[in-house]
Amino acid sequence: MKQLASALPELVAIEELAVAATRWGAVDVLTNVEGFPIHAVRFGTADRSRPTLLVTGGVHGLERIGTHVAIAFLTSLVARLRWDELLHEALTRARILIVPLVNPIGMALGQRANGWGVDLMRNAPDPAELATPLIGGHRISRRLPWYMGHRELGMEMESATLVRFVEQELFGCPLSIVLDLHSGFGLVDRLWYPYARTREPPPDFARIEALSQLLDATLPNHVYKMEQTARVYTIRGDLWDYLYDRRRSAGDGLLLPLTLEMGSWSWVRKNPLQGLSTLGRFNPIKPHRHRRTLRRHLPLLDFLLHAVISHQAWLR
Repeated sequence: MKQLASALPELVAIEELAVAATRWGAVDVLTNVEGFPIHAVRFGTADRSRPTLLVTGGVHGLERIGTHVAIAFLTSLVARLRWDELLHEALTRARILIVPLVNPIGMALGQRANGWGVDLMRNAPDPAELATPLIGGHRISRRLPWYMGHRELGMEMESATLVRFVEQELFGCPLSIVLDLHSGFGLVDRLWYPYARTREPPPDFARIEALSQLLDATLPNHVYKMEQTARVYTIRGDLWDYLYDRRRSAGDGLLLPLTLEMGSWSWVRKNPLQGLSTLGRFNPIKPHRHRRTLRRHLPLLDFLLHAVISHQAWLR
């Protein structure tokens, strides 16, 4: 496994950037899973009561492009912190956290699940509600996609590590926004918000709608369709539903997890041959499309950072 970790180019890139990031931030290894480290990079004030933007990627190992976008964002931040005085000033008022690769074993093996066949985004404690058959999570067999894992064994190490990190870093601030980077569904890029397990609107729907209206006004030509996850399909054991509810029960403050689901069908439509490969169904293969995707989402990340910092102006 350790040899496999050293051969994972995404992990090599993250570790190289981590060295550069230590000049302006802090880098931690949250855990090691069979020799694969899970890194967290922190920029900004150390005050955990400040508003925070968290960016995560690589929860599903097949969806490499999510980790690539997180790496592109991290690369941009490291470059800007060398000269951007306004960014330095902003980071006295807020925090940016990046966990670019949550499921390194899955990515190294070229599979959606982790090394034990568990879909990490179906692995939270199950509220025992019905969901879309199979795709919404099941316990039939780890040989099938979307396997939730054994109920009795609790969460997988990767899932539990992410939950602990979010609880530790985000539960003390008035507003935290998470952007979890995925790919693989539809022809358009979607911003999904809770709930995934039910079509009932979340308690903070008015606040989510305020953010949606702010996005429309600020980036009027953006490419995103913002909708509740469950409007597409319902999921059992969704990590972000679990953390959203836990944050609400912890007291004042809002955790708003967004899932950026990059529409990989558009890449396949433009290059049908890539649909014949597993990775091709989830990632842009042509170099120019890959580069376009990496730059496409940086304005959204910049918007979310500003929305976090200035939340008192729009969040009611």
